Amino acid sequence: MSETGKCLCGAVKFTAEDIDTHVHACHCSMCRGWTGGPMLAASVGSVEFFGDSNIKRYASSEWAERGFCAQCGSSLFYHLKEPNMYIMATGCFDNAEQFSLAGEIFIDEKPSSYDFAGDHPRLTGEEFLASMAGAGDS
Repeated sequence: MSETGKCLCGAVKFTAEDIDTHVHACHCSMCRGWTGGPMLAASVGSVEFFGDSNIKRYASSEWAERGFCAQCGSSLFYHLKEPNMYIMATGCFDNAEQFSLAGEIFIDEKPSSYDFAGDHPRLTGEEFLASMAGAGDS
Protein backbone atom coordinates (compact mmCIF):
# COMPACT_ATOMS: atom_id res chain seq x y z
CA MET A 1 0.00 0.00 0.00
CA SER A 2 1.30 3.45 -0.95
CA GLU A 3 0.08 6.70 0.64
CA THR A 4 1.01 10.35 0.30
CA GLY A 5 1.32 13.12 2.81
CA LYS A 6 2.76 16.54 3.51
CA CYS A 7 3.60 19.10 6.14
CA LEU A 8 1.20 21.92 6.96
CA CYS A 9 2.61 24.35 4.36
CA GLY A 10 3.33 21.73 1.68
CA ALA A 11 7.06 22.47 1.47
CA VAL A 12 7.74 18.82 2.36
CA LYS A 13 5.77 16.03 0.70
CA PHE A 14 6.24 12.30 0.89
CA THR A 15 5.12 8.96 -0.47
CA ALA A 16 5.23 6.09 2.02
CA GLU A 17 5.06 2.35 1.27
CA ASP A 18 4.07 -0.60 3.47
CA ILE A 19 2.33 1.51 6.10
CA ASP A 20 1.38 -0.08 9.40
CA THR A 21 -2.07 1.41 10.02
CA HIS A 22 -1.89 0.49 13.71
CA VAL A 23 -1.02 3.80 15.39
CA HIS A 24 0.82 4.11 18.66
CA ALA A 25 0.64 7.13 20.93
CA CYS A 26 3.87 8.06 22.67
CA HIS A 27 3.56 10.04 25.88
CA CYS A 28 7.29 10.46 26.61
CA SER A 29 8.41 13.93 27.63
CA MET A 30 10.45 14.37 24.44
CA CYS A 31 7.50 13.59 22.13
CA ARG A 32 5.19 15.83 24.15
CA GLY A 33 7.73 18.66 24.01
CA TRP A 34 8.19 18.17 20.27
CA THR A 35 4.53 17.95 19.28
CA GLY A 36 2.78 19.83 22.08
CA GLY A 37 0.94 16.62 23.02
CA PRO A 38 1.32 12.88 22.49
CA MET A 39 2.99 11.76 19.27
CA LEU A 40 0.62 9.69 17.12
CA ALA A 41 2.74 7.74 14.67
CA ALA A 42 2.89 4.72 12.40
CA SER A 43 5.82 2.74 11.03
CA VAL A 44 6.40 2.63 7.29
CA GLY A 45 8.47 0.22 5.23
CA SER A 46 9.95 3.02 3.15
CA VAL A 47 9.40 6.68 2.48
CA GLU A 48 10.45 9.05 -0.32
CA PHE A 49 10.59 12.75 0.51
CA PHE A 50 10.10 15.68 -1.86
CA GLY A 51 11.35 19.07 -0.75
CA ASP A 52 14.20 17.48 1.22
CA SER A 53 15.95 20.85 1.58
CA ASN A 54 13.05 21.92 3.84
CA ILE A 55 13.53 19.00 6.24
CA LYS A 56 15.46 19.73 9.43
CA ARG A 57 16.67 16.83 11.55
CA TYR A 58 17.26 16.93 15.27
CA ALA A 59 19.41 14.17 16.82
CA SER A 60 17.34 13.49 19.94
CA SER A 61 19.54 10.54 20.94
CA GLU A 62 22.52 8.55 19.68
CA TRP A 63 20.19 6.15 17.84
CA ALA A 64 17.34 8.37 16.61
CA GLU A 65 16.47 11.70 15.07
CA ARG A 66 13.29 13.70 14.67
CA GLY A 67 12.39 15.41 11.41
CA PHE A 68 10.33 18.55 10.92
CA CYS A 69 9.60 21.14 8.23
CA ALA A 70 11.92 24.14 8.41
CA GLN A 71 9.18 26.37 6.96
CA CYS A 72 6.09 25.61 9.06
CA GLY A 73 7.52 23.48 11.89
CA SER A 74 5.29 20.44 11.28
CA SER A 75 6.52 17.30 13.05
CA LEU A 76 7.11 14.76 10.28
CA PHE A 77 8.90 11.68 11.59
CA TYR A 78 10.90 9.83 14.18
CA HIS A 79 13.79 8.05 12.46
CA LEU A 80 15.64 5.12 14.04
CA LYS A 81 19.12 5.29 12.50
CA GLU A 82 19.55 1.52 12.84
CA PRO A 83 17.67 -0.26 11.32
CA ASN A 84 16.91 2.86 9.20
CA MET A 85 13.23 2.86 10.18
CA TYR A 86 10.85 5.79 9.76
CA ILE A 87 7.91 6.26 12.09
CA MET A 88 5.72 8.91 10.49
CA ALA A 89 3.40 11.39 12.21
CA THR A 90 -0.06 10.20 11.21
CA GLY A 91 -1.45 13.74 11.02
CA CYS A 92 0.74 14.40 7.96
CA PHE A 93 -0.88 11.69 5.84
CA ASP A 94 -3.44 12.82 3.27
CA ASN A 95 -5.69 9.91 4.30
CA ALA A 96 -5.82 9.82 8.10
CA GLU A 97 -8.96 7.66 8.10
CA GLN A 98 -6.89 4.53 7.53
CA PHE A 99 -5.35 4.59 11.01
CA SER A 100 -6.58 3.11 14.27
CA LEU A 101 -5.08 3.43 17.75
CA ALA A 102 -3.38 0.16 18.67
CA GLY A 103 -1.42 1.09 21.78
CA GLU A 104 0.19 3.66 24.01
CA ILE A 105 3.80 3.81 25.18
CA PHE A 106 5.48 5.70 28.02
CA ILE A 107 2.12 5.72 29.78
CA ASP A 108 3.99 6.44 33.03
CA GLU A 109 4.97 9.87 31.61
CA LYS A 110 1.44 10.76 30.45
CA PRO A 111 0.01 13.80 32.21
CA SER A 112 -3.36 13.37 33.92
CA SER A 113 -4.95 16.07 31.73
CA TYR A 114 -5.99 13.64 28.96
CA ASP A 115 -6.79 9.97 28.31
CA PHE A 116 -7.41 7.87 25.20
CA ALA A 117 -10.47 5.62 25.22
CA GLY A 118 -10.42 2.01 24.16
CA ASP A 119 -9.03 -1.33 25.14
CA HIS A 120 -5.45 -1.49 23.86
CA PRO A 121 -2.00 -2.14 25.36
CA ARG A 122 -0.59 0.61 27.55
CA LEU A 123 3.11 0.19 28.28
CA THR A 124 5.35 2.10 30.65
CA GLY A 125 8.64 3.36 29.28
CA GLU A 126 10.47 0.48 30.94
CA GLU A 127 8.04 -2.09 29.52
CA PHE A 128 8.27 -0.60 26.03
CA LEU A 129 12.08 -0.51 26.02
CA ALA A 130 12.18 -4.10 27.29
CA SER A 131 9.87 -5.12 24.42
CA MET A 132 12.29 -3.50 21.96
CA ALA A 133 15.32 -5.40 23.28
CA GLY A 134 16.73 -7.42 20.43
CA ALA A 135 14.73 -5.48 17.82
CA GLY A 136 17.68 -3.21 17.06
CA ASP A 137 20.03 -1.03 19.01
CA SER A 138 17.73 0.96 21.24
